[in-house]
Amino acid sequence: MYAENADIASATRVLDAMGTDSIVPWNAVVACCARLGLVDDALELAECMARLGPEPNVATWNTVLSGCSRHGRHREALGAVARMLKQGLRPDATTVSSLLKSVANTGRLGHGMEIHCFFLRNQLEADVYTGTALVDMYAKCGRLDCAKKVFDALEHRNLTTWNSLVAGYANAGQFDKALELVELMKRNRLNPDITTWNGLITGYSMNGLSSQAVLLLRQIKAAGVTPNVVSWTSLISGSCHNGEYEDSFYFCHEMQKDGTQPSMVTMSVLLRACAGLALLKKGKELHCFALRRAYDCDMVVSTALIDMYSKTGSLISAKTIFGKIQQKNLVLCNAMLTGLALHGQGREAIELFHDMWNSGLKPDSITFTALLTACRSMGLVTEAWEYFDSMETKYGVKPTSENYACMVDLLARCGYLDEAMDFIERSPIDPGVSLWGALLTGCSIHGNLALAEVAARNLFRLEPYNSANYLMMMNLYEHEQMYDEAESLKYAMKARGVDSRPGWSWIQIEQGIHVFEVDGKPHPETAEIYEELIRLVFEIKKTGYVLDTSCIVYNVQEEEKEKLLLGHTEKLAITYGLIRSDASRKPVRVIKNTRMCNDCHEVAKHISSLCDRQIVLRDAVRFHHFVDGKCSCNDYW
Repeated sequence: MYAENADIASATRVLDAMGTDSIVPWNAVVACCARLGLVDDALELAECMARLGPEPNVATWNTVLSGCSRHGRHREALGAVARMLKQGLRPDATTVSSLLKSVANTGRLGHGMEIHCFFLRNQLEADVYTGTALVDMYAKCGRLDCAKKVFDALEHRNLTTWNSLVAGYANAGQFDKALELVELMKRNRLNPDITTWNGLITGYSMNGLSSQAVLLLRQIKAAGVTPNVVSWTSLISGSCHNGEYEDSFYFCHEMQKDGTQPSMVTMSVLLRACAGLALLKKGKELHCFALRRAYDCDMVVSTALIDMYSKTGSLISAKTIFGKIQQKNLVLCNAMLTGLALHGQGREAIELFHDMWNSGLKPDSITFTALLTACRSMGLVTEAWEYFDSMETKYGVKPTSENYACMVDLLARCGYLDEAMDFIERSPIDPGVSLWGALLTGCSIHGNLALAEVAARNLFRLEPYNSANYLMMMNLYEHEQMYDEAESLKYAMKARGVDSRPGWSWIQIEQGIHVFEVDGKPHPETAEIYEELIRLVFEIKKTGYVLDTSCIVYNVQEEEKEKLLLGHTEKLAITYGLIRSDASRKPVRVIKNTRMCNDCHEVAKHISSLCDRQIVLRDAVRFHHFVDGKCSCNDYW
């Protein structure tokens, strides 16, 4: 009774009071915890058994592993097996099957192969479930050759075995092989079920073939197969994965029209779409929906909520949700760390990192990406070096290219350009786009033309069609009055067919999204917006604002540069937000797809003071909170 109602403390006290040596009631409570998703309680109860009751046996740990696998707690599954082995227990085929499911979902091929070797070495009795788990693991880890070998070697296969390989081929974009396998299933008198079709729908969606996925969904409906929530969530997730966030909401609407309600997984994907578009209002609506369905109790949904609120500019809401969760896992903490880094809360991020470590959570490379980014946002060079140097020695985490790029970015933005170049040359990894891009950005900020040319040469080779690299170099040449070199780059872009990435900013007013794009379609209220912006600039000049034309890459007169600065999309979006939301006094929230220039940053600071309004702007680097003439970035971004 107590366990069914999630009152684990009372259940444990009753078992303790019973003083029984029987393992059966203890295992029953562990099983109940695992079934309810109370994985931490199940693990704690297994530990209590060693102290208060009978020693946990293989069945106990298998139950815990099953709960971990079912509820997405894959790191905890690996930890549970470690405790099991430490206790001297020998895993059986059920243990292996559950563990393989967790490995499959984390993509840890090395661990999966070790488990396969353990299985063969100990001559454990193979069954269809273990074989299927192996096929699934290899397929999800990208080793379809191994998955096919295991599949072919199996004496008995069930529908799940076939579905695992079909999904593996589909996810890898090998649709011909996936469809051949479906036909082979039919010849073996196995009728494909909705799971089979869902594997194909997921593959099409994740590979950017949404039209094919929709066509397949319509075909199976016409054949009398009813799409389920997984079918629709696959479409929604694929759209989100490919950055087609608007399509995610469209498919959700179609799903509900079809009579299917969103699941917790659907909800977490939709929240990611809100984060991608920075739709705070829509995110709040989804949060309310999650509360009504009690989805917010799910760790995955809670993590998605923290991510959404962080990326839509409401860090306070993200911190509130995080603070209410008692048992935090690594993914949840990483989401909060990333949010703090995005908002420039470096000291708070460092404090959270140490809290994680002290509570027994082992960090991973994602943790350090967030931590180093947080250090970068505050210019904490010494602290960042200490964390980077101790990644392997103290925390057992091998630095990834992303971690190296964070260090280059930090050094370059802080003006340590020679040190950044030396770091790149000494790094054991092949410097790619992220490292050279970070160096070029730093050189652009600090005006180091010599190193910028080194970085640019590598970037032109690695990503010849990225216009941002050309524009940064053109800006540097213009600043040094090297107009011929700037013109040569412009011709090189044209000759290579490089299109400039259009800069845009947008703002949500009520239910409408208003987009301001460079050389795009003019806003219907352009005249009113410019009139108000000119008035604001006139007023802030009285309080000390001075034009910064360093970002103008064209060789034109100063008067023309001032006109060009007025047309920057973030200025137009901020001004429109002030015009249309003056009565509400709510923060003006703007999203921009490129780095905010120095002049727009100064204008936003002065306007926040002049109009007594908070302005929240997310650019390609971070969030800027402008309040009373100051920015949360302390003019460092």
